[in-house]
Amino acid sequence: MSYENVILVDEHDKVIGEMEKIRAHQLGVLHRAFSVFVLNSKGEMLMQQRALSKYHSGGLWTNTCCSHPRPGEETLVAAKRRLKEEMGMELELKKLGTFIYKTSEQTVGFEDGLTEHEYDHVFTAVSDQDPVINKEEVEDFKWMSIPDIKESLKTEKEKFTFWFEIAFNKYF
Repeated sequence: MSYENVILVDEHDKVIGEMEKIRAHQLGVLHRAFSVFVLNSKGEMLMQQRALSKYHSGGLWTNTCCSHPRPGEETLVAAKRRLKEEMGMELELKKLGTFIYKTSEQTVGFEDGLTEHEYDHVFTAVSDQDPVINKEEVEDFKWMSIPDIKESLKTEKEKFTFWFEIAFNKYF
């Protein structure tokens, strides 16, 4: 993993500093993040399977794209940048809202004492095109109907990232 800082925020999303990404996850410090959900005209959601090499939650299924803005970078700009880098897609994004979550090594995918504590900005977009995935970031993708996702979250919860279930239940 390359050296990259995240934006530290308070519970109102006010910037209070920055910290190296892996250190923020080791300490469980609240930092800014984003999640992008792409849906097609049939109402199916574009799901991403995280690359197996990811430092946490590798191989788990999640929303189309998720990451962190860089210090000084607007969250919407960062979301568009990462959507292009991970999925090869350039789309207009619409903000749905925000939420805060915290998870640690007791949760699937968070071994090695890491903690996610994020102020997550949620965006959505519509596209009928399949992505061109970056294999360093994404293992696989699939389109899933909302009812199928709901059923899978009931029967195979361990196959999904922690934040995906929170955001999905809040916005879909």
